[in-house]
Amino acid sequence: MAETVELGGSGPGPGPGGDGLLDPDFMQRLEQLEIISRKIYASRQKGERRSKRKGESAEFADYRNYVVGDDLRHIDWNIYARLDRLYLKLFLEEEDLNITVLLDVSKSMDVGEPSKALYAKRVAAAMAYIGLCNYDRVNLYAYNDAIANHVSGLRSRKMLPKVIQFLEETPIQGKSHFAAAARQFASRHTQKGIVLVLSDFLDKGGFDQGLRYLLGRQFDIYVLQTLSPQEVTPELAGDLKLVDCEDEDVAEITVSKTLLDRYKANLEAYCESLRSYCSQRGINYLLATTDHPFETLVLNYLRQRGLLR
Repeated sequence: MAETVELGGSGPGPGPGGDGLLDPDFMQRLEQLEIISRKIYASRQKGERRSKRKGESAEFADYRNYVVGDDLRHIDWNIYARLDRLYLKLFLEEEDLNITVLLDVSKSMDVGEPSKALYAKRVAAAMAYIGLCNYDRVNLYAYNDAIANHVSGLRSRKMLPKVIQFLEETPIQGKSHFAAAARQFASRHTQKGIVLVLSDFLDKGGFDQGLRYLLGRQFDIYVLQTLSPQEVTPELAGDLKLVDCEDEDVAEITVSKTLLDRYKANLEAYCESLRSYCSQRGINYLLATTDHPFETLVLNYLRQRGLLR
C-alpha cells in the first residue's frame, strides 16, 4: 500500500510567543545599512535621502544659465554683480524612496525545516527594518491567489512593531496565483520604487506573467526564490501517494534513483529559467535554501547584489 505524503506539509510558522523574526544583536547590524535603488524616481513627497536629481534642498550642487521662467529666488546675485550675467543655483534634492516587499503566503510556503514562510518573513522583517531606520517608506503586501493583506506608508523605526505584528499574524494558507496577485498589486500600488518578491515560485501558473505586470510599472525589481532543502534533495523512497497541499492534486509514484534524478533536473531547469528570465529583463535574482543562515543572506549576498550598502 502506498504511503500518503502531503506536498507542502504543515510546519509551525512564526507567531506571537513563537520564533522571533529579528534578533536584537542582528538589528544593531542592520541599522548600519541602507537600501539603494538602481533607478531614480520622482517622488510625490520629500524624503530623507539625497538624490542625484537637482532640486530644492539646502545642499548646493551646481550652476546653470538662467532662462525665462526660472524661479528668481534661485539666482546667484553675487555672480551677477561680478559678471553681469544671470546664473541659477542648483541644489541636491532629497528623495523619498518607496520600499515594497511582496511576500508569498500561499500554502506551499509552509514546508521545510526551517519553514520557507518563516525564512521569508525574517528577510521581510530585516528589509523593512533597514528601510524604517533610514526613513524610507515601507510597504508590505502578502499574497496567495490575490493580495491577502497589506500595510503601507510606514516610516521610522517606531513602526517596527507594526511590521512584526503584520508578519506574525498573516497566516500561511490558500493557493498560489502569482499573476493574479501581481496584477492586483500593480494596479493598486502606483508609487514607483524597489519591489522585493519573496516566494518559492512553485506556482502552476508560472512566473512570467506576474513579473510582466511588475515590469510594466517600471519598479526596481528584486526576486528572492526560497526553497527548502527537502525540496532540493528529497529523501523519499518506496511507493508513495503525493498530495498537493494547495489544490489537493494526487499522484501515485514509485520512487527510484532515476525518478529522483529527473526531478532534480526538472527543478534545476525551472530555477534556471526563472534566473534567465530575470537576467534578460534587468531583474536581480537570487536563490536561497532555508538552511542557509538568513543573516548571511542579508548582510553578504544582498549587499553583493547591490540592494544594500
